[in-house]
Amino acid sequence: MNKSELVEAIAGSADITKAAAGRALDAMTETIAEALKAGDQVVLVGFGTFAVKERAARTGRNPQTGEPLEIAAATIPNFKAGKALKDAVNQ
Repeated sequence: MNKSELVEAIAGSADITKAAAGRALDAMTETIAEALKAGDQVVLVGFGTFAVKERAARTGRNPQTGEPLEIAAATIPNFKAGKALKDAVNQ
């Protein structure tokens, strides 16, 4: 499912226009991104938790040459699914 299909599904489910659903989805993703940028986590009970994790520096390998290279440490977004979401997927 891509973004436009998700917007369509939200609009149909919530009985709102596609434009309103698109604005709501954009607002949600922007708000989550801003919270993560600030170092906060976003907990949606029953759905999951968005947080940031620190990924350590490591040695990688250039797939074309096989030559080792250093990959810098980074802060990455992380999502952990909640129990209700896991249960819904596994039914």
